[in-house]
Amino acid sequence: MPLGFYIIMAAQFFSALADNALLIVAISALRDMQAPSAYEPLLKTFFTVSYVVLAAFVGAFADSMPKWRVMFISNSIKVVGCAMMFFSVHPLIAYAVVGLGAAAYSPAKYGILTELLPHRLLVVANGWIEGLTVGAIIVGVVIGGTLIKPDIAQALLAFDFPLITTGVNTVGEMAICFVAVFYLLAAIFNLYIPDTGVDHKPFKRNPLSLIHEFNHCLALLWRDKLGQVSLAVTTLFWGAAATLQFIVMKWAEAALSLDLSKSSMLQGVVAVGVALGAMLAAKMITLRKSVRVIPLGIAMGFIVLVMNFVHEIWVAVPLLILIGGLSGFFVVPMNALLQHRGHILMGAGHSIAVQNFNENVSILVMTGAYYAMIRADLSIYWVLTLFGIFVSAIMFLVKRLHEANQRAHDDVIHLDDGCLH
Repeated sequence: MPLGFYIIMAAQFFSALADNALLIVAISALRDMQAPSAYEPLLKTFFTVSYVVLAAFVGAFADSMPKWRVMFISNSIKVVGCAMMFFSVHPLIAYAVVGLGAAAYSPAKYGILTELLPHRLLVVANGWIEGLTVGAIIVGVVIGGTLIKPDIAQALLAFDFPLITTGVNTVGEMAICFVAVFYLLAAIFNLYIPDTGVDHKPFKRNPLSLIHEFNHCLALLWRDKLGQVSLAVTTLFWGAAATLQFIVMKWAEAALSLDLSKSSMLQGVVAVGVALGAMLAAKMITLRKSVRVIPLGIAMGFIVLVMNFVHEIWVAVPLLILIGGLSGFFVVPMNALLQHRGHILMGAGHSIAVQNFNENVSILVMTGAYYAMIRADLSIYWVLTLFGIFVSAIMFLVKRLHEANQRAHDDVIHLDDGCLH
């Protein structure tokens, strides 16, 4: 891999780490405000809405200038959102601004891989990026959970710099300052990402033209036989992953009697599994064989149902690692296939924007459904059951769609052969 790839990984690591640490800090802030518990999944909703609303614009923005510059600007927007939370803006609003930066960041982060690397390295590159992103999630939630632990928080607040008045007086302010440092580290790495030399398309200033172009790209990717299958899988995965973050915390509280600081660590356990699955997929699965991993998605949904019968931490940890491992193993090849098809059909930035739009609509719908179930006081065990069955059922339908596409393709080949003879 070229040096630029490792710089991209470093920038992505610190930016994702900060996003996830800030999520835990924001949940803690909502609890300190005594906000309803149903507000917690709304953090993800507010974070995600920019991906959907701005989908038609961020892809064109990412393709209009060097990707390092897009990543730097986007990361700066995240810093603004972090600062807003420091100055007591409501966590939902502040985290929405962070989501605005993330929405612009993503097409550049993934799009630069297709510009920098040959397609034969895309699965490996995605394995590294996803594994590292999951590593950032692990470290981020652990750091976030650690910063809000009362004993550690008070020890950090008691520390004073000689001759300097910081103005940091609360646990929340202290935690946000730590998170801001990670965003700043990501910004520094952004500045050293190389320019790939790819020609950039001028950014169209007419919003109607951009929306029309985005709709064309959206339809193009859904009509493509391989594109529609990989897009369906990644769309389901990210919606399920976002929802599972909150399910795990609520389940840990009900089944394992863990507080927020400790239950956030279990998110890290799932992330360990995803990282392991991503790395295995990078070693074992080629782009050509990527669709063979679809049955693992069906298995993952059924294994989630086992969580209903777990009440001991020593059983919960390996089970969550297994769930994460299956997730990582099946999503990484699908992600690489989707990027490859998108790059061929419409260009990197537009392709990732279409992918982000679909995946984040899924996040909005699934976290919204979770919010509604929690608001209706539905037992977390019922939520788990419905979640597992839904994931398995959708993955089964995707499998049937792919098999139907293959049969249609084979019929066309046989028809062509008959014409030749």
